[in-house]
Amino acid sequence: MSIKVLVVDDHAVVRAGLRRVLDAEDGIETVGEAPNAERAVFEALEAKPDVVLLDIVMPGKSGIEGMPALLQAVPAAKVLVLSMQDDPRYVREAFEAGASGYVLKEAADTEVVDAVRAVANGERYLHPALGAQLVAAEAEERKRAESDPLSDREREVLKLLALGHTNQEIASLLFISVRTAETHRAHIMQKLGLSSRAELVRYALDQGLIER
Repeated sequence: MSIKVLVVDDHAVVRAGLRRVLDAEDGIETVGEAPNAERAVFEALEAKPDVVLLDIVMPGKSGIEGMPALLQAVPAAKVLVLSMQDDPRYVREAFEAGASGYVLKEAADTEVVDAVRAVANGERYLHPALGAQLVAAEAEERKRAESDPLSDREREVLKLLALGHTNQEIASLLFISVRTAETHRAHIMQKLGLSSRAELVRYALDQGLIER
């Protein structure tokens, strides 16, 4: 049986290129494509793919935000993120959202094919270089946590909050949902024992996150 793949990317030329690469392989078949996370759910329900090849940065919901609905629609499917983002934080968030693999768009066609086969077989796929970055980032985060309770993402949110950005603006800037931005804000206030924006701004100034 062929591995059925649904391609989700907002660029038609990228979808066409991926379809051409995948359909040229024995045992792999592209069964549909979608330009955004919302449309991907409908296509997934129709095509019942084994693997969803999913971009992260798209209009509307990001791939990470849209992943839960996708996996709810087709629980048996595996999500393979194909993204330009090589930041370890995106990799971590993708896996936390339910992805089975993460491969960069700059990867060779053969790597994309290998990644599709791997996740279809129930394996977790992550390019070795990305894996090394992720391990290094986690080690650095553990080291910093000893003196700073905030994660890298929370420090980003803290800086934007201190600069006066709303939750909606932060969500847009960081490619996360408004609810996630609100959750980060609540965690920041709780971890630091703060109760007002003024206290938050003072903390950010003391930490050098913003200039006086």
